[in-house]
Amino acid sequence: MTTYRVGFLVGSISSTSINRKLSLALARLAPEAGLEFSEIPIAGLPFYSADHDADIPTAAAELKRAIEEAEAVVIVTPEYNRSVPGVLKNALDTASRPGGQNSFTGIPSAVIGASGGRIGTAVAQQHLRSILSFLNSPEMAQPEAYITMRDGMITDEGEVTDESTRGFLLRWLEAVHAHVAQVRGDAN
Repeated sequence: MTTYRVGFLVGSISSTSINRKLSLALARLAPEAGLEFSEIPIAGLPFYSADHDADIPTAAAELKRAIEEAEAVVIVTPEYNRSVPGVLKNALDTASRPGGQNSFTGIPSAVIGASGGRIGTAVAQQHLRSILSFLNSPEMAQPEAYITMRDGMITDEGEVTDESTRGFLLRWLEAVHAHVAQVRGDAN
C-alpha cells in the first residue's frame, strides 16, 4: 500500500480544542491507513491582505509551500456561528492568493470535525466543502464525519479510548486513503 503525506489544518487555535484532540487521534491512527500526517500550522498567519501579494509574508509562504508539498490535506474544524472559524477562513484565503497562485489546486482534501453536539460541525463542513470546491481541491464527499465528543473519548495525547469511535475513525482514514489514490491516479 502506498503511504501518502497528508498535511492537516486544525480550525481552532484554542489550547483546549476538542478538534486538536481529534487531529492528534487521526495522526496516531493514520499509519494504519497508509497515511502520514503532519500539521500545517495556522495560528501565526497574518490576516490576508492583497497589499502583501507582491511580497508574501514568511508565514503565508510557509503555509502555501506546506500545502503544495502535501499529497492531500485534511481539515479538522469546529463550527463557529454556523460556519467555519475565522482563523481557518483566513488560512484558506491566504493559501489561495494571490490570483493564479492557489496552493489548493488539485490537492485532494477531506473534512472532519468534532463538537459536543450531534451535528455541531455539519454546517461548517458544508461551507468548507463549498470553499474547497471553489479552490479546485477535489474533496472527499463520503463518508461524512461529525464526531460527537464525550469526556474521555480521546485523551489529550490523541489516544482513542472508545473502540467504536476508533473503528469509525480508522474506516474514515481508509476512505481518505482511497480518495487520495483515486485523485492521484494510483487507484487499482
